[in-house]
Amino acid sequence: MKKENILISNAANLCVADLFEMQAKNNPKAFALQDIDGKKYKYKETLNRILKIANIFINKGIKPKDRIAIISENRREYLEIEMACAKIGAILVAINWRLSNDEVNYCVNLVKPKLVILSKKFNRHNRLNSIKNKNSFLLNTTFERQIIKSKIYDGRSLADGEDILVILFTSGTTGYPKGAKISHRAFIYRALYFTFEYNIDKYDTFPAWAPMFHMASTDLAIGSLLIGGSVAFIDGFNSKKITSLIKKYKLSWLVLMPGMLEEYIKFIEGKNIKIKGIKAMGAMADLIPKSQITKITKLLDTPYLNSFGSTETGMPPASKGLIGINKKNFSLSKIQSSFCEVKLVKNDKEVDYNTPGECSVRGPTLFSGYWNAEATNLKDFRGGWFHMGDMMKRTKENTFDFVDRKKYLIKSGGENIYPAEIERVILRNKYITEVVVVRIRSKKWGESPIAIISINNENKQNIIIEELKNSCRKYLASYKQPAKILVINEKDIPRSTTGKVQRHLVEKMLKTVFNIEIVD
Repeated sequence: MKKENILISNAANLCVADLFEMQAKNNPKAFALQDIDGKKYKYKETLNRILKIANIFINKGIKPKDRIAIISENRREYLEIEMACAKIGAILVAINWRLSNDEVNYCVNLVKPKLVILSKKFNRHNRLNSIKNKNSFLLNTTFERQIIKSKIYDGRSLADGEDILVILFTSGTTGYPKGAKISHRAFIYRALYFTFEYNIDKYDTFPAWAPMFHMASTDLAIGSLLIGGSVAFIDGFNSKKITSLIKKYKLSWLVLMPGMLEEYIKFIEGKNIKIKGIKAMGAMADLIPKSQITKITKLLDTPYLNSFGSTETGMPPASKGLIGINKKNFSLSKIQSSFCEVKLVKNDKEVDYNTPGECSVRGPTLFSGYWNAEATNLKDFRGGWFHMGDMMKRTKENTFDFVDRKKYLIKSGGENIYPAEIERVILRNKYITEVVVVRIRSKKWGESPIAIISINNENKQNIIIEELKNSCRKYLASYKQPAKILVINEKDIPRSTTGKVQRHLVEKMLKTVFNIEIVD
């Protein structure tokens, strides 16, 4: 690269930590964070704590690009540690504590963190074999005393725009989670996306109840601090606490997912809640009964997001659409987001209107590939576009309709599940000759996985099913547990002429043979 281009590139670089510091210096007394106990913290004191944590990390030998893994419930320290990593150029690895021991250990071993941070809540489980001998510390009173005693790091920020700030884990087609690398650049543009598309600003508070290992919280928790807004932490979905925030603050994005919405509607019905204001509400409208969307929009006097995004892309590529208040009949067609390009392809060639194609996207909110997965990255980013794996059709009105999910991804209550994740666990059993995992309709979660198996010992059928349930509980997160395990004859599994299992026909078989509601 020419010297001139390097200079221009360096001048264009922005670091998340620098943008946060600007907000803290311009508005030191503004409300930045509210912890799960309701205590509030201003920008100036939050900045000082972050710079002290940064100094603690440096003294522990953390250097730019080193990984720091965290396993913790939602709390202000989580975001402070993220911002301290941003300052010193380290990478925060957000471990999904809902995963099984086997999956958590896989994630930790994949990224090889130099430091592991545990909250007391998860340390007492004492279940993580891979980190027992690693450099680690607890989020406890000792850590608080360290922060108080520590000096402020007053050096320059050690990260550039394309450096990785956070690794978030997504479900993997190989059966193990994949680590999605999210850069400073991606987080900055995701914040800009929220401000532009949904009119979110510095006067809004983000209610961070979804786990911080999920993009639904991390994206806007970081983004809120970049635009001078505030973040209120809740440790998981809590109807009472969420309602309290609705009545107290103007909210930016109220995340509502399958599995929580019905419960929340029942909680607020008849309460006549006085709402300060909500800029955006909801997610994944496709997985929620339309009647619930109609009801919640009326109760909260807020349109519902007809979103289509991912950990890898942020809210783009198609989350511009809103479902109006108290609408009985509405379309679930997706509208393309700002700040991105979208094309639908088959065999890497763009398809015509109303022709199914794989959704491919490019834009500045994109992630930077998967950790230690060169072959996957080369395949998914071929031709300069990120290929999402979702099959869609472009309508004449230039909206997007789902056709199917490539590789039969299951979306359950806001979580992605790949059949291979469950299949690899079931195939450990010596009596299993074949397993196929597909999706079925779930009233609570939108979709759930179901396993269809063939066995080589019919006399032990009940024992084998019980063994499989125990294995799934041991090796898989709770949300990945099959809703049912059905036994069929191997010759009855639908196949193509080449012998490949035809999953769409397996799903139809569930409907016709077992009278199970499938996803249309």
